[in-house]
Amino acid sequence: MTLAQYPPMGWNSWDCCGAAVTEDTVRQNAEYMAKHLKAFGWEYIVIDIQWSQPTARTHSYEPFAELIMDGYGRLLPAPNRFPSAAGGNGFKPLADYIHSLGLKFGIHIMRGLPRMAAHRRLPIAGSGYTCNEAADPNSICAWNPDMYGLRSGHPGAKDYYDSIFRLYAQWGVDFIKCDDIAREYPHCEREIELISSAARSCGRDIVLSLSPGPAPLERAEHLKTYANMWRITDDFWDEWRMLKAMFERAEKWCIHAGPGHWPDADMLPVGAIRQCYENDGEDPYPGKISRRGWTQFTQAEQQTMLTLWCMIRSPLMIGGDLTKNDDFTLSLLTNGPLLDIEKKSFCAHPLYTTDKESVWIAPRADGKGCFTAAFNLSEERRTVVVDPAEIGCGAFSAVELWSRRRCDDLSAVLLQHGAAVWHMEYVR
Repeated sequence: MTLAQYPPMGWNSWDCCGAAVTEDTVRQNAEYMAKHLKAFGWEYIVIDIQWSQPTARTHSYEPFAELIMDGYGRLLPAPNRFPSAAGGNGFKPLADYIHSLGLKFGIHIMRGLPRMAAHRRLPIAGSGYTCNEAADPNSICAWNPDMYGLRSGHPGAKDYYDSIFRLYAQWGVDFIKCDDIAREYPHCEREIELISSAARSCGRDIVLSLSPGPAPLERAEHLKTYANMWRITDDFWDEWRMLKAMFERAEKWCIHAGPGHWPDADMLPVGAIRQCYENDGEDPYPGKISRRGWTQFTQAEQQTMLTLWCMIRSPLMIGGDLTKNDDFTLSLLTNGPLLDIEKKSFCAHPLYTTDKESVWIAPRADGKGCFTAAFNLSEERRTVVVDPAEIGCGAFSAVELWSRRRCDDLSAVLLQHGAAVWHMEYVR
C-alpha cells in the first residue's frame, strides 16, 4: 500500500508546548489519544522542535544553546526532559511505549546538521567524511541558528542524512517533520531529494512532512515526488484573518491532494494551546480579554476550520494539549462522519467564493454521492443556500454533519464565520 494512502492524522506538541515539550506530556497525550481518539483515525504522536536542548523551558528558541548529540553529530533527546532516553537509548523506549498503545511516533528535525558537530569536526557515521566537510556555513535558518545546511553536491551530505534516518529507523520513528525547507526553493531542492532518499532507504516506512510554508505552487510536482506532505502556509494560528486567507490557498492547492502526497494547511489550534506562555509570563493577546492558554477561535470558526481541512483532505494535526480538552473540543475531534471525508472523497474544489461566502464540493470516491460545504465568511449571521443544480445532481438525500440532521435541501443559517457540510447520497 502507498505510504500515507490517506492524509495523516495525529497530535503535534508545538502549539501547546513550543520548544519545551517533555516526555511526561507526550505520554499523557498519547494515552489520551489511544483512549478517546484512535477509533476515529487519529494515530500519530509527534514531538516538535528542540527535543535535544536540555535548557528549553518556553516556546522560544535559545540561540546557540548546547545540544545533546552522539559522536557522529546526530542529535539525541535531552535526558532531563526525556528520561527514558538516558544511556544512549534515544527515543526507542518512548516510541515502543507509543506503539504499545496502537499509535505511531514522530519527531521534528531541522534540515542540515548541528553547527556544533561541524565546529568539532565530528565524523559522519558510516562515511569517510566529517561533518565540517558536508556542512555549508552560509546556509543558516533565519529563525533558528542551531544548524548548518548541507553542501548537497558533496557525498558527505548524503552520508549524513542516511546516517540520521538509519538511527531514526532503529528508534522506531514513523513520521518526520523536516523544518526550514518547504519554502526554501530553489537552493534546498537537492536537499529535499537527499532527505527523501534517506527516508525511503532506511528500512522503515517513515512519512516525510516538509515545513514551513508557503511551499511554492510551481514546485508542486517536485514536492509530490519527494514528500508525503508539505506546508502550504507559514505557521497557522487561531486568528480569523489567517483562516479566511486559507480559502485562497486551498483553492490553489486542492488539485494536488492524492494518495501519498498531501498539501498541508498546518496544525489545528484547538483547545489548550500556548501552555508554555503561562510559564514565561507572556500574554499572547495583550490587552484582550481572553481565556488564557486556550484557542481564540470561536466554536463556529473551529467548525469552519475542520470542515475546510477535511474537504481539501489536508493532514490533520491537533495542536492543543489533549488532556485538557473540554466537551466541545472532544466533540469536534470525534465527528466521525466529517473525518470520513478525508478517506471517502476526492477532487475537492470550490463552486465559488465571494467575500461573504464560499461553497465547496467533494465527490465521493465510490460515485454514489458527494460532500458539499457552505461557509459564512462574513461578519454577521446569514443564510447560505446551495442550488443542487449547480452540483449537477438530481434527486438526493442529505445529512448535515455538524447537526446530524437529515435535510431536504442545502440551506443553512450560519453564524458569523460558521459552516455547514452535507453528506449527499444520490437517489437513483
